[in-house]
Amino acid sequence: MNLSKNLTLKETTKSDIALRYGIKNEPNTKQLENLKVLATEVFQKIRDHFGVPIKVTSGFRSEALNKKIGGSKSSDHMKGCAIDIDMDGTPDITNAQVFNFIKDNLTFRQLIWEFGNDDNPDWVHVSYVKGDNKKQILKAIKKGNKTIYVSYNG
Repeated sequence: MNLSKNLTLKETTKSDIALRYGIKNEPNTKQLENLKVLATEVFQKIRDHFGVPIKVTSGFRSEALNKKIGGSKSSDHMKGCAIDIDMDGTPDITNAQVFNFIKDNLTFRQLIWEFGNDDNPDWVHVSYVKGDNKKQILKAIKKGNKTIYVSYNG
């Protein structure tokens, strides 16, 4: 099933951890609707701008899967409203370019520069929640064993 021209439901629900542990990772009707909006309002616009396949490393997460991976208890991934993108290994397009395109051109709820260094994040987290797009921009960093989120000042 396509969520947009270039994004399938399978791409947003694929999880090696879910497969490994036998965790069901299927969205309900509301979550599926959210995924379609996210695909149209964010993913497809990124895809159209760069003109190359965009690699989604995490999309929808069932509550059980989110718990297993240690995700936030209020994660937009569980609502079908968030995707993580990682363009590592893609010639000519960096995660920083994707991050900056989203920051400068799209509407979103939350955009996170996930770890990495000052030049390039390890991946990009972006969420879109219809009616609640506050354009919060954060940077994830490790402090000891904990992940903390700070305002992005890039």
